[in-house]
Amino acid sequence: MKTRTLLLLACIPLALAACSSSSERSASAPATMQVDLQRYQGTWYELARLPMFFQRKCVQSEAHYALREDGRIDVTNRCRDKDGELSEVNGIAEPQVAGRTDKLWVRFNNWFSRIAPGLTKGQYWVLYHDPDYKVAVVGHPDRDYLWLLSRTPEVTPAVREQLLKVAKDQGYDTSELIWRK
Repeated sequence: MKTRTLLLLACIPLALAACSSSSERSASAPATMQVDLQRYQGTWYELARLPMFFQRKCVQSEAHYALREDGRIDVTNRCRDKDGELSEVNGIAEPQVAGRTDKLWVRFNNWFSRIAPGLTKGQYWVLYHDPDYKVAVVGHPDRDYLWLLSRTPEVTPAVREQLLKVAKDQGYDTSELIWRK
């Protein structure tokens, strides 16, 4: 009985720490913006991104979004490597919560997603878009991923600084951004 009580007492600080860290993480999650998916669809050029495994060879990337009749979004991502080789991956995005269009799940159609569909959906949060849907900042709630996007492959220095400010204000480390070549 004494051993069981000691074990319970030893577990209390661990349980409290777990509760505290999970609430800190959710309290510090980046803010998002509701998105008009009709206006968001179309082509977006990646201006910059944080390093990530899937895009490790990309020097130019773009995403194409098309709203489906069922409310989901067809996603086509294209990547050009330094040798000019083009690769493409297709997927589907859908709101994480019905009626909220700023936080999406994205699942790409590949061999791994067919084997383990629950493990292969990624979080795509729209953190910012301008009123005209010409630029956007998209990230992951844990700040592991970040993309600065535009309807054009290049933007003015002022727009670039504006997007960087949005990302920094949301708590993203922009010092490691990889810029479009």
